Amino acid sequence: GNQKATRLENSQGKKSQHAEEAIFYMNCRAAYLTVLKSSLENIKSKEQLSLVLQQAGRNPSQKTINKYWTSQTSSLNFDDFCAILRKEKPATKNELLEAFGKIDTDKAGYVSHDELCKILTTRGDKMTWEEVTSITKQADFNCNGKLDYNKFCELYLSTREQCCKAARDRLETDPRLRQQHFGNQTENVPEGTTLPLSKHSPRASRKTDHKLAKGDSRAPSRPSSAQSSKASTCTTVTVGARSSRNTKLIIEPDTIKEWQCAQSRGCFYLEENGEIISHKYRLHLPQRSALWITIKPFSIPQAQGKSCHWLSVDTALFILKENETQENLQLVSFTELQNKEMFGWRGELGSGIYWLLPFTTGCRLRKEKTQIPGEAKLVWRDEDGELALTKEFRAALLDIFETIDLDGNGLLSLEEYNFFELRTSGEKCDQEAWAVCKENFEMKKNELTRQGFLDLNLMEANDRDGDPWDLWVTLLSLGYNRALEMTEACPFVIDICAERCKPRIKAISLEAGGSQLSRALCRSVLNKGEAKVLDGSESIFIHTYRSGSRITSVIENKSENKVIIHVNNEQSKNCLNNRGLTVFAVEVAPKSMMVSQHVMALNEQEEWIYSCVHSLV
Repeated sequence: GNQKATRLENSQGKKSQHAEEAIFYMNCRAAYLTVLKSSLENIKSKEQLSLVLQQAGRNPSQKTINKYWTSQTSSLNFDDFCAILRKEKPATKNELLEAFGKIDTDKAGYVSHDELCKILTTRGDKMTWEEVTSITKQADFNCNGKLDYNKFCELYLSTREQCCKAARDRLETDPRLRQQHFGNQTENVPEGTTLPLSKHSPRASRKTDHKLAKGDSRAPSRPSSAQSSKASTCTTVTVGARSSRNTKLIIEPDTIKEWQCAQSRGCFYLEENGEIISHKYRLHLPQRSALWITIKPFSIPQAQGKSCHWLSVDTALFILKENETQENLQLVSFTELQNKEMFGWRGELGSGIYWLLPFTTGCRLRKEKTQIPGEAKLVWRDEDGELALTKEFRAALLDIFETIDLDGNGLLSLEEYNFFELRTSGEKCDQEAWAVCKENFEMKKNELTRQGFLDLNLMEANDRDGDPWDLWVTLLSLGYNRALEMTEACPFVIDICAERCKPRIKAISLEAGGSQLSRALCRSVLNKGEAKVLDGSESIFIHTYRSGSRITSVIENKSENKVIIHVNNEQSKNCLNNRGLTVFAVEVAPKSMMVSQHVMALNEQEEWIYSCVHSLV
């Protein structure tokens, strides 16, 4: 019993240590990427070193800088910077008060302006009178020209924390920097650990800035020749053109017409920061049964004949078993069989509750770079001056209706409508508000009709006297561009057929896959993929798995130390990956695994070659 308690205590201690390490490295990256373009770029001068240390909440003296930047130093890399931060701890409030206390010999809690100026210009790293004046103008001097240094220390510490937080927030919200945010798909974040990352509400950013994101999010990559690798391994996979692609085909069971089926629609939405969110589902099986489960992009009836960008987006579905708690989910399987754009799974499941987590790699669902020359018109006024929806906007709204009508019955329930509301406004409609809708808009069986949905949007236009701003907020949040094309969303449809019972599927949330999906993804690659040990290292493995039209690689770090792996795709041909980078690096925490990259064909009608070198930096 004592041994078990000791092991539990040690395990919890390691989890806490790993959590502290994760937070430490995240703060290091945030500060580093505030000054430099990439974590692979080196610090090249004393001035850069001083600046990046300040961004990490340090206030280095010239003596400190000279300690780490000697006459033999030509550059410092990210690891060197992390090592310096471990040694150079930020000043605490007690240390600051102690320093001021040496000046304030009377222990009055104040320092005079003249005395402070004299010390700053004559001791240590001597400052000029202009620099001192710029500081004292911002400091809190009382009417007698004295500084309340206790308040000053509080101001200094809060300002330092605000600077560090701003760096972390920038790391999370800048798509270019997210490409350099190592370990953001790490598989084993310790339980009970909350990393200080800023959260993005579905619509908060769009409510304040509803312009389309522009520009290329790809970060400049460092040439492979600049790396000094300790160990490496190369993986090459050649895939034929689509017509001759060797994939496991999904075939309907012969007796499928006699099985009981359930269906639900859903959608992948691309966030401003490049993150992908989607509906998540709970599946209930009343008894053990053979199952046939598929997912594919949803071909909207009204959209036929239009350019449907989303139909080429890859989709997959991970099936997880719910045990004692929702947090304790176990991977059962995933849709690895393929028939054109459809992915499926056949097998048998016992009775109980299962979770279905939709997934797309992000290779084809990514921020649009094409500039839209004009803006589609959403409303117009008739001869009587009454507002009306344009033909193009009506068509887009009807497509949206099909997407958010999750059960496909041609009507919107309050639950379905609330997914729409959460996505577009971040709020939910309660029963009382729904009753008001029922009085003003067409409903059937307490569900909103297509015409009612159109009239609801027309009312929104009337509320703003024809100003389409709110309407554009809705459209942009649902993945439409200014030409009314859905380019940053992918609607999909899930079909479940059971041989011996009636399956029930229900959409539970609309959010990012998170750690549950990351764990399931990593585990699926380890279970099905090919493993290679990194040459020269016994504890780092590269797992590669091809599932239909995609290749996924996972890095597994079994060592007690974090590692940085350099990834080079320069020899690949006709490929695109989810990171948008040919050369990049990822940091893998101790005793963990993470997705290195997802890769697909740029042009499926031609042969493509995945050739990737993973190297230990």
